[in-house]
Amino acid sequence: MSMHHGIDLRLHELGLLAPAGYFVGLHIRFAAPLMMFQTYNQAWIDHYTNNAYAVRDPMIAWGFSKTGASRWSEIGIPDPFNILGQAAEHGLVYGCCFSCGPISSRTIAGVARADREYTDDEMRRIGEIVSDLHDKTEPPDSLTLAQIEALRLIAAGDRHAAAAAKLGISESALKARLNSARDKLLARTTAEAIQRAKDYRLL
Repeated sequence: MSMHHGIDLRLHELGLLAPAGYFVGLHIRFAAPLMMFQTYNQAWIDHYTNNAYAVRDPMIAWGFSKTGASRWSEIGIPDPFNILGQAAEHGLVYGCCFSCGPISSRTIAGVARADREYTDDEMRRIGEIVSDLHDKTEPPDSLTLAQIEALRLIAAGDRHAAAAAKLGISESALKARLNSARDKLLARTTAEAIQRAKDYRLL
């Protein structure tokens, strides 16, 4: 699980730079991120979700139109719903956004604080962390046939013993295939690995 540890460590570093919380959407494809992490306060997350602000958020719009970093106060994109103003009322007063990756697999992050604008040095460090998270979570191009067969049987509802019998292998060999698939897909559970493999069009 060393890859997970690397991701968790980077998210911890990001959290230290985002006292009012952060949002990271990694490898956004077909309008949904393959992985998402956020630590904004729950009241803001609920308000944002209930109002479907993701499709109207100037930070997200900026992230799809540009790569690099910008303070929220400088993104220069219209905010007719006053989303940034409402964020400030929830303690997200100052922030910056960061965007990287190709448009077909874009990563967008926002970090916030309540006390002051971000310095250029802090924005550079945030950019390094988000770029590293983007690289660490790059989806695999393929799975092995053994991994695909194992995931397909579990996805179809087979228990480990039945799936192993169908493949003519031991239960421990099946578990080894599932473990390797989880590692490759950066998934913590087999169910998550199956969903991620489907999202990546690998299954």
